[in-house]
Amino acid sequence: MFFYTGCILAILGSIATVVGPGVKDPIVRTFNTEVAAIGLSLIFLVYNHTLALMTFIAATAVTTLILLRVITRLEEIGADA
Repeated sequence: MFFYTGCILAILGSIATVVGPGVKDPIVRTFNTEVAAIGLSLIFLVYNHTLALMTFIAATAVTTLILLRVITRLEEIGADA
C-alpha cells in the first residue's frame, strides 16, 4: 500500500513541480517538491524505516537549498519569480 501511494505521490509531485498551477509562486513550487519527497520516502518505507527517514531529510534539504538559491538569484537580476 505504501509503495503504490509513494509512486503516485512522487510522480504527481514531480509533474506539479515542473508544469503545475502556480509555478511562478516559489511557495507552491516548494510544496510540490515536498509532495515528491514524501512519495519517495513512502517508497523507501516499504523497505526500511531508517532509509526512508534519511531519504526524506536529504531530499527536503537539497530541494529547499536549490529553490532558495534560485529565488535569490532571480531577485538579484530583477526577474519576476
